[in-house]
Amino acid sequence: MALKPSGEMYLETIYVLSEHSSFVRSIDIAERMNFSKPSVSRAVGMLKKEKYIVVDDNGYITLTDEGLKLAQKIYERHTVLSKVLMMLGVDEETASEDACKIEHIISEKSFEIIKKYVEDM
Repeated sequence: MALKPSGEMYLETIYVLSEHSSFVRSIDIAERMNFSKPSVSRAVGMLKKEKYIVVDDNGYITLTDEGLKLAQKIYERHTVLSKVLMMLGVDEETASEDACKIEHIISEKSFEIIKKYVEDM
């Protein structure tokens, strides 16, 4: 089943949080995304059901191999697209917000061309 953009956002957030801390909890996600605890709880349940994450008995969330692979892909898209927008003169905050929207809808073909362009600079 294809993950919706909102699910991708949660995976990306879990990935970023896990890069800075050994433990990620639902409350950390809620604070980072500025979402309500019930919203995060529903999303965590869905991601767990789809086997993108595991939640241990203490409530700590870990990405599965599949979840990690997808989260890294989304995060790469975000960082590359943000960089391109800033290179074009967009301020960092706007670039990050716009990249967040674009990263979920851009085709793989277009993204790879943009990525190659940035790498060749």
